[in-house]
Amino acid sequence: MPVQLLLAMLRNPASTGSLLPSSRQLANSMASAAYGADLVIELGAGTGSVTRALLGRVPASALIAVEIQPAMATMLRSRFPGVDVRHASAKHVLDTLADRPGKVTVVSSLPFRSLPRHVATETAESLCRFLAVSPSRKLVQFTYQPRAPFKASHNLHWTRTGFIWKNTPPAGVWELQSVQAFEAVDSARSASA
Repeated sequence: MPVQLLLAMLRNPASTGSLLPSSRQLANSMASAAYGADLVIELGAGTGSVTRALLGRVPASALIAVEIQPAMATMLRSRFPGVDVRHASAKHVLDTLADRPGKVTVVSSLPFRSLPRHVATETAESLCRFLAVSPSRKLVQFTYQPRAPFKASHNLHWTRTGFIWKNTPPAGVWELQSVQAFEAVDSARSASA
């Protein structure tokens, strides 16, 4: 699929994070983190590497794939006819789903460090508002940098959950969730140790 990514990068370089799709290992790691969600919202679905992994790993969850580039959204609809593919900005979709009940996991491949600053800021702020609605919500995000993908509001906590060497380039997988949810997970880990 590099041809589609190359074309997307030529059309809109700031919104395309890489010329290569996510590796199977990275896609599977991100999809596994969505296990148990009632709804999965995939941001920056691109060529569908993570979409395919989500369908395989969390088939019982409703899935909304979000892609801002029209040609990529059209391709996703063709490749995954059963998926609700939305050609829209991440902010728009998150804002319209803010009141959605249940356990929601946002799986993001958005290139926060290469997006125009105002787009990255408004998207991160929208994500933080969306996650703050309920402790049963979380974000799974990958980054090529050794630090958290973006600065989160004080009531949310980043945790690096993995590092995938078999990706070009290697990528860290991070989760963002409410401090309350993080403390509950941390207490459960401590109790079982």
